[in-house]
Amino acid sequence: MIVVTGAAGFIGSCLVGRLNSEGIENILIVDDFSFPEKQKNLAGKKFAMEMDREAFPEWLSAHASEVEFIFHIGARTDTTEFNEEIFKHLNLHYTQSLWTTCSRAGIPFVYASSAATYGGGELGYDDDHAKIPSLQPLNPYGWSKQHFDVWALQQKEQPPFWAGLKFFNVYGPNEFHKARMASVIFHSFHQIEKNGRVNLFRSHRPDYKDGWQLRDFIYVKDLLEVCLFLMNKRPMSAIYNLGTGEARSFYDLASATFTAMGRPVDINFIDIPADIRDKYQYFTEANMNKLKSQGYALPFTSLEEGVMDYVRNYLAKGAYF
Repeated sequence: MIVVTGAAGFIGSCLVGRLNSEGIENILIVDDFSFPEKQKNLAGKKFAMEMDREAFPEWLSAHASEVEFIFHIGARTDTTEFNEEIFKHLNLHYTQSLWTTCSRAGIPFVYASSAATYGGGELGYDDDHAKIPSLQPLNPYGWSKQHFDVWALQQKEQPPFWAGLKFFNVYGPNEFHKARMASVIFHSFHQIEKNGRVNLFRSHRPDYKDGWQLRDFIYVKDLLEVCLFLMNKRPMSAIYNLGTGEARSFYDLASATFTAMGRPVDINFIDIPADIRDKYQYFTEANMNKLKSQGYALPFTSLEEGVMDYVRNYLAKGAYF
């Protein structure tokens, strides 16, 4: 049995769908299933069992022999949340519990880290293990992921294969439920539909033009291919960056959304909200050499192609992956 935590969420539900496309249906899905708006992400997907996330660690301890692989995608991902106890429970202690059981039971374990661990990028965006303990995230979410990465690297007792994936800016279908934390493409699409214009954050730094803050945007479908590669090939156990290796601007992103919708570009700039202004990343770009050195050779979808697919085949149709 393969386990996917966070299975009702954005990336987790897409991963269940991708496993289904490989003929894999013996899946245990784990999540907090009390949010009705997330149920649509699972419509039509095939799985063997579902379990509340709080019951899963104890179940895993008792049934570890039934599990062949775990994708631990579930996490509290709200970068505007500042209650550290929430992150400590869900993103640190919970993940430590799963790691410990997987280590003792010999279960391969892939978990979601985050590019938020890189903070303002003062130390670059290199997934070199020697550099990871020195990273300085900008918010409690990033710190919760950082604390687990550092803890994992210190452990002598490890799963037989493990990988931490530092997700950069992931976009794609099945994020209808994410509200404020949905991708800029999602928000741009709905703003364009409503009034023909997109609001982007203006720059509060002199070295960046308005809208030209840069991110490494990765299409969720590419992320899924990396997950399958890790499950099937089991390369070196490590923490891996997962972006495209190419930073693009929010202006590019919004422009691609207008193009996909067949609308003229019309962009307005607004202030970054005060509660996140000093926690805001102006540049991220994944160094992807480590993953490629392990034999991952599939190309990454260009921003324009990814936005076109997402807008025309999912957002415009209200469709799910």
